[in-house]
Amino acid sequence: MRARILRFYERFLDLIVVVLIFVMLITLLASVVGVVWDVYATILSFREEAAIQGLVADVLSVFVLIELFRTFTDYLEFHRIRLRVLSEVAIVFVLRELFIGLYAHRLGPMDLIATAVLLAVLVGARVVAVQYAPKNPERD
Repeated sequence: MRARILRFYERFLDLIVVVLIFVMLITLLASVVGVVWDVYATILSFREEAAIQGLVADVLSVFVLIELFRTFTDYLEFHRIRLRVLSEVAIVFVLRELFIGLYAHRLGPMDLIATAVLLAVLVGARVVAVQYAPKNPERD
């Protein structure tokens, strides 16, 4: 009885993740369409700083979505969220915020120091996750 409940639970979780992957695909497609639209708007008003900043933010957001999408597909493959992948998603997200803040000229010295420390911790976590990864991730 316990094994049947656990199998049902695993299948139910897989179904939820598959639905989330379809939602992520739709979101990713909408983001790419938004980037194309922003490129068109930026070409029409090339001298406007706000249009260029919006384009940069949208392109970087697409990279964050791609990393999140990879996290979901990784979960389907290994039935767990690996620390390496999760730290990569966090690194991409922090870099996105850093690039947007730098491009908009709204980050002060303390913001840069805090972001550098956060990035160092995340990169350290990724290095440790790679160094001490299980030998056979399919079994875990």
